Amino acid sequence: MIWLVRHGQTEFNRDQRLQGRIDSPLTALGVGQARRVGEWFAPRIAAGGDWRILASPLGRTQATARLIADGAGFAGPVETDERLIELSIGSWEGLARHEIEALRPDLKDQPFFMHSPDGEPWDLAAPRLGAFLAEHADRDRQVIAVTHAGAGKVMRGVHLGLGLADVRHLEVPQDAVFALTPGAIERFDCA
Repeated sequence: MIWLVRHGQTEFNRDQRLQGRIDSPLTALGVGQARRVGEWFAPRIAAGGDWRILASPLGRTQATARLIADGAGFAGPVETDERLIELSIGSWEGLARHEIEALRPDLKDQPFFMHSPDGEPWDLAAPRLGAFLAEHADRDRQVIAVTHAGAGKVMRGVHLGLGLADVRHLEVPQDAVFALTPGAIERFDCA
């Protein structure tokens, strides 16, 4: 089973700046979110089974994954999987929402997800995240996948067979866990 987690709040999240593949550190709130997710996993990991924690190579997910591992009492290593990296949003990386709205007023009331003119398109993101899903779909192994807002939306969309129009509107909480089971996704809040 795959347990999907988004990294904790970062300084850019707090300031409403889009990160893409650039990084900013976790805020105190983000550290607390990651610790609570770890505490949520603690009794599940203590119950036994074959557990792994895999994270995107970016610093915010690596930090979140280590906090989850510590909070859960996970003794194994935090592994890195390049496929979990956030979608590139090209020249929009680091911009604030109001700056993007000035560039593209037509997007004012829409999610910016996959609108970047030079970012990673659905055609590239969906296959890489679908390959991750296919590799880790084994029900006997428990995989905690620590990723990002965009990558997490795409992964959940691929898992459910959704199209881009539906994926854009999926929630991206930083204090919840999504259990991806055959044909379904269940959300568990850790707040």
